[in-house]
Amino acid sequence: QVQLVESGGGLVQAGGSLRLSCAASGSIFSINDMGWYRQAPETQRELVAIITNGGSTNYADSVKGRFTISRANAKSAVYLQMNSLKPEETAVYYCQADVLDRRGTRKIIWGQGTQVTVSS
Repeated sequence: QVQLVESGGGLVQAGGSLRLSCAASGSIFSINDMGWYRQAPETQRELVAIITNGGSTNYADSVKGRFTISRANAKSAVYLQMNSLKPEETAVYYCQADVLDRRGTRKIIWGQGTQVTVSS
């Protein structure tokens, strides 16, 4: 069983910063891509940022220059530094990982989500 646990969400004023963390645990052989997604009420879940196990990154256009994704492979962890937050970025933020477990099964794993609320 592999699971992802996120932390770091909360309430912040517009223009402020938050850092989200996500750690994978369980029967993991390797992790390929890790990413962050977000979902606001009554909207579809959208990609925020993704990082490969080699460190290559890709961002949604709306967050480029303000958000930074990073990972610590030794800790099976991924982070999202969010700066200059906007009220419209209020959402539940989800961590995702493309995992190969020790049985040789490849799975896409999601965290439980962490709420980010940006006040105006």
